[in-house]
Amino acid sequence: MEKSLIIIKPSGVQRGLVGPVINRFQQKGLQINGIKMMQLDEEILRRHYAHLVDRPFFPWILDSMMASPVIVMVVSGRDAIEVVRQMVGATNGRKALPGTIRGDYSLSGQENIIHASDSPESAALEIERFFKADEIFDYPLAQKQFLYAPDEI
Repeated sequence: MEKSLIIIKPSGVQRGLVGPVINRFQQKGLQINGIKMMQLDEEILRRHYAHLVDRPFFPWILDSMMASPVIVMVVSGRDAIEVVRQMVGATNGRKALPGTIRGDYSLSGQENIIHASDSPESAALEIERFFKADEIFDYPLAQKQFLYAPDEI
C-alpha cells in the first residue's frame, strides 16, 4: 500500500481541528502508520520548502509553520497520495471545493490547515525527513476486507 505524509499545520492545531482532520482520514479508510506532535524549526522547514526558500514570502512560511507545534502523520492505503490530495483540496482555501479539508476549514493560501505529499517520490523523502524508521508501523488492518475488493488489496 502507498504511503503519504500529512502535516496538520499550526493553523489546524491552533483552531482545534486536529481531531476532525484525523477523523476524516480514518473514516475514509486510510491506515495511520505513524503520528506525533513536534515543533518544527528553521532547519527542517528550509529542507521541506527548499523549492520556496528564495521566494519573498518564505519568511511568512517560517513564521507560520513555527507558530506552534504541528501534527505529522503517515497514512497508507491504495493510491493514498491521490486520495489524500483529493481530500485536502486546492492549496488556496478560498478556491478549495466544499467537502475538502481546506474547502471546509480554510480561507487562506498559506494558513490552509494541512500539507500532504504530492507524489510517491516526495512522500518517501518527507516521511524520512519527519520520521525515524522505528516510528512507522506496518500492521494488519482488521477492516481491510471491508475497504477493498480482493484484487485491490
